[in-house]
Amino acid sequence: MIAAKFQTFLILLAVLAGTALVARRFNLAPAILLMLSGVGLAFVPGMPPVELPPELVLLMVLPPLIYSASVAMSWREFRTNLRPIVLLAVGAVIFTAALVAAATHYVIGLPWSIGFLLGAIVAPPDVVAPLAIARRLNMPRRLLVILEGEGLANDATALILYRFALAAIMVGQFSLPMAAGEFVLIVAGEIAFGIGVGWLSLRFRKWSCEPRVELTLSLITPYVSYWLPEHVGGSGVIATVACGLYVSWNGPLLISASTRLQGIFFWDLIIYLIEGLLFLLTGFQMRALYEKSKAFPLDDIMIATAVVMAIIVLARFAWLYPATYLPRMLSKSLRARDPSPPWQWPFALAFTGVRGAVSLAAALALPFTLPGGEAFPYRDLILFVAFGVIFITLIGVGLTLPPVVRWLGIAEAGRVEHVAEHEAEISARRQALDAALKSLDALTEEKEVSDEVMRLLRARHEIRVNQLPDSLDPAHHDVSAAGTALTRDLIEAERKFIHDLLRDGQITDETRRRIERDLDLEEASLANREYRGAPL
Repeated sequence: MIAAKFQTFLILLAVLAGTALVARRFNLAPAILLMLSGVGLAFVPGMPPVELPPELVLLMVLPPLIYSASVAMSWREFRTNLRPIVLLAVGAVIFTAALVAAATHYVIGLPWSIGFLLGAIVAPPDVVAPLAIARRLNMPRRLLVILEGEGLANDATALILYRFALAAIMVGQFSLPMAAGEFVLIVAGEIAFGIGVGWLSLRFRKWSCEPRVELTLSLITPYVSYWLPEHVGGSGVIATVACGLYVSWNGPLLISASTRLQGIFFWDLIIYLIEGLLFLLTGFQMRALYEKSKAFPLDDIMIATAVVMAIIVLARFAWLYPATYLPRMLSKSLRARDPSPPWQWPFALAFTGVRGAVSLAAALALPFTLPGGEAFPYRDLILFVAFGVIFITLIGVGLTLPPVVRWLGIAEAGRVEHVAEHEAEISARRQALDAALKSLDALTEEKEVSDEVMRLLRARHEIRVNQLPDSLDPAHHDVSAAGTALTRDLIEAERKFIHDLLRDGQITDETRRRIERDLDLEEASLANREYRGAPL
């Protein structure tokens, strides 16, 4: 049994790698191909069924995804865009859930409690797939920040609504004032707890002074910040987001360089595998749903899915435009501080409402029976609708977002921002090097340093200054690109020569690894200094 499961896991990894290659070859969103591959694999004869346990997503997979995205998120940009993020992550989710409840009650005849439960499940858009596509389309930075911030926080709102609706169904009663009070208490408590976990994590990591221990602590951190609030009745999401943002803002001066270099690779690989396997396993659920659908009226499934799809699309557009322009109409100070964006920006935000695995996990987590022993009402219908909404939004938005962005004409603003950002980066690098040179002069006055050491330090400084381009003009970029290509050729020649020395027995493997590490770091530094943008 264990061997069969491991073989299935290896097959999934192979499909994940192969799908990534195909997606890159045809410039498609990997999430789309991964879900389609999962659906196809689910019906391959002899392929064992692979179930997606809800606790795997909610307790094992969600914490590192949220934490990693929070650490990568800029606290300053998150704080600057807090108003639109909250309006989407809280307001839009509640608005969408309420509209879904009303529509399913009056059109399909579902009870209000079931409608709110279904609304809470399908209300939060996923951030992984649309953000990956949006970044490749040169969308304006602010739109990406709002999408990312919404994706971090909206799961918390949805999961809290989900727990309230589920409790109302199980117990048979619901108090709006009590639920509102609990909501505020949960948010405040989780923010404080997440900041506390982030503070402790950074202190423990600084005391350890060992990259492997620090990486282990970084892996534990999201689970500590998530599990305890979730266990006592919260969502865990807000605490994890707060923890990640705290680490993002305070970590650069407390985390060592060696840990940071290893941590980038470590977390990139972890998140890549989690996200890829998650989309694959989501597609695998089609087989189980198909088998259940044989005992369920197909017309009911299609009508319910169509109604919910229409509502969540219309609700996002209906919420975004008033949320964008109405506050500016009512507040002169806000209008002066943050002028109204063009209509294309809220349209792009509204269009990227992809639902993801959290919605499916919440649907799968529904109990099979009520406390009295009777079957949980409409459980299978909720599962079918949740999967249908995920499948349609992922495929639909993933395939149509690029032409929609081109039609809106917002990519040019993103390209202009991209160039400005790189120019600011070059300026920051020059200013940092100037500050380092002034520091060198001050240090040499305090300490006795030989002329040879000073020449070496100044030569290193001049080399780093000369590596910076004078501007982002295409002519300068061509010169820089040619120099980078030749430098790579020189590194490769040096690497081959070191390998020949090893093969001839003139150096040991340990020596070769140390030299090779320096070459690897230099080559990685070249990639980090390459300035890519539309005009280059």
